[in-house]
Amino acid sequence: MKVCIVGAGAIGGLLAVKLAQAGAAVSVVARGAHLQAIRERGLTLIDEEQREHTLQLRASAALAELGEQDTVMLGMKAHQVAAVAPELHHLLAPHTTVVTTQNGVPWWYFQKLSGAYAGRRVESVDPGGVIAQHIDVERVIACIAYPAAELASPGVIRHIEGNRFSLGELDGTRSARLRALSELLHAAGFRAPMSTDIRSEIWLKLWGNCSFNPISALTHATLQDICEFPLTRELAANVMREAQAIGDKLGVRFLVSLEKRIAGAQAVGQHKTSMLQDVEAGRPLELEALVAAVIELGRITETPTPHLSALHACTSLLARRLSEQRARLRLEPLG
Repeated sequence: MKVCIVGAGAIGGLLAVKLAQAGAAVSVVARGAHLQAIRERGLTLIDEEQREHTLQLRASAALAELGEQDTVMLGMKAHQVAAVAPELHHLLAPHTTVVTTQNGVPWWYFQKLSGAYAGRRVESVDPGGVIAQHIDVERVIACIAYPAAELASPGVIRHIEGNRFSLGELDGTRSARLRALSELLHAAGFRAPMSTDIRSEIWLKLWGNCSFNPISALTHATLQDICEFPLTRELAANVMREAQAIGDKLGVRFLVSLEKRIAGAQAVGQHKTSMLQDVEAGRPLELEALVAAVIELGRITETPTPHLSALHACTSLLARRLSEQRARLRLEPLG
């Protein structure tokens, strides 16, 4: 199977190496120093046992150079999809599936969904409908990425923990192409369960992301710190209550209790959320998909979001200041 990973960063790079090891014909789209390193030295994966695996993969910054694929996996963050969407046609044959791995509310959320909100666009994650215009929703398979990984240096991916990629058709069916993708990921050493309600699973992860990520970005605290400090634990709970009220109106099934979800985050320990890591590295923050889109769904369902909106306002100003100053923000011990 020909697989192209568009965005071979932490999660995309992990997928690229493991799928290639399983026999897939993998190509990757990358940029800058990362692309140069892959071309010169190959793409290296440091696994959970600290073993190094280096593979020579076809790599390019130009999608047009890579040709038609059987599967295209979008490995970049949600706010980066619109920029690449107009170029995806270079990779698409009539049968090609497009696998979305982004965190947060996906651009296709209301597509293939019955009920009062069917067919609506989530403007926060697809302004002007650019993504929907260039990616036929009939091609899409949803994927929720649970592993933790990082881009250790150009050309080098470190897999920290986790091996689950949940998959689902947008209409909840178990199609032949869904089974084939699950089998491909399984052959690469991943758990790849097929969900008949992928939106509820998206919300289970989003439930924590929309609360813990902005709190951590503002406070520079880890998940354990946030959960053990009574004031921020209660703030996170209030944000999650607002999100759950929205999800309930959208027909989402929350399969664990709010307190159990917070306890799960606390059990992760001294882990920095992805948004805090981005603040420290001076990278753009995933506010649109993780926070703004939830607020937008609140407006659509006429659900108040005072705590979430306050968090979004403060974190948005932080993101703006970091961008304007071309800066990063880290806590450094006093001498």
